[in-house]
Amino acid sequence: MKRRGQGFTLSFVLVFLLAVVLAGCGSNNNAATNTAATEAPAATNAGTATEAAATTEPAAKKPTVAFVYIGPPGDGGYTYQHDQGRLYMEKELGIKADTVENVPESADAERIITELAQNHDIVFTTSFGYMDFTLNVANKFPNVKFMHASGYKTAANMGTYFGKNYQGSYLAGIAAGKMTKNNQLGYVGAFPISEVIYNLNAFTLGAQSVNPDVKVSVVWTNTWYDPATERQAAISLLDKGADVLMAYQDSPATLQAAQERGAFAGGNDSDMGKYAPDNYLTNPVWNWGPYYTKVVQSVMDGTWTNEQYSGGMDDKMVDIAPFGNKVPDDVKALVEEAKAKIISGELDVFTGPISDNQGKEQVKAGQKLTLEEVLGMNWLAKGVEGTIPQ
Repeated sequence: MKRRGQGFTLSFVLVFLLAVVLAGCGSNNNAATNTAATEAPAATNAGTATEAAATTEPAAKKPTVAFVYIGPPGDGGYTYQHDQGRLYMEKELGIKADTVENVPESADAERIITELAQNHDIVFTTSFGYMDFTLNVANKFPNVKFMHASGYKTAANMGTYFGKNYQGSYLAGIAAGKMTKNNQLGYVGAFPISEVIYNLNAFTLGAQSVNPDVKVSVVWTNTWYDPATERQAAISLLDKGADVLMAYQDSPATLQAAQERGAFAGGNDSDMGKYAPDNYLTNPVWNWGPYYTKVVQSVMDGTWTNEQYSGGMDDKMVDIAPFGNKVPDDVKALVEEAKAKIISGELDVFTGPISDNQGKEQVKAGQKLTLEEVLGMNWLAKGVEGTIPQ
């Protein structure tokens, strides 16, 4: 009985206190109601504003972005141009991307890509040799998007991108074919892979379109960015009598060697005229910015797909650099005429008949290589003096 009596007393007190509190709350509610009634117009406006804010779509979340570079942005060529594309994307979308430069095409690449995948929404790997490493990491991180430049392997979360830079090589070949005095051109090739082979062939075909007697000697450096090696390769071609050089590397070493000998030259990837102002020809250039912007925006919009994209002169991903100041107007006009035909579709670089340098017909008269056939090219065009190392 004692416990029950103590419990009853405590319950009574609690009920009494609760009644007091409720009375106070009721008084406050009345006051609030009166205030609301007095300020009805203001409350109505506030409600409208709140409702409008609630129906406004939230801004798209900005993804975290990373780029993997084969060389330094200061190379003046391939990596520089990718970095310019990154800067363009950042400005357009208000995003700050991360970059890792000088990443070798080895197991180190897979390690670095793996590290980036842990805290980025999309990773761009910008060199051909990263392809398998990118694919390996993509399979481990299905929620991260990967875009690989110049490759051909894809996954559900990995696409590829590149462009028809051979169109620019063909136009540079036209200029070289008109500028040579002895019909001997030189080509400093990076690696004997399809990407370099089809650009070498396009350059040769462009030169032959205006000068059927022209020959093109090729030297392979097995480098993307090694100025000393590339310079020596250029000198060896000059010693053989080449008076116009074209290089498919990231450094301007070939142009600098050519200028010292009074020969014309062009490089690759970006406008390299500043490195040989007195003897610059032109060369293919990339314009990555709009594409990088489009891809990152698609991630923000939720519309990204694992596309295999190949841009060209028609969408301005590929172009040629401004001509050097010693290139005559009639040569410029020839190149611009051919460029207009490429853009319109009237001129396709790899339209037959085309034979290789062993005399075998590779493209029949009137036929055109498909993009897939171009990207897998493993033969040298007639007029190319050299071989593809096995």
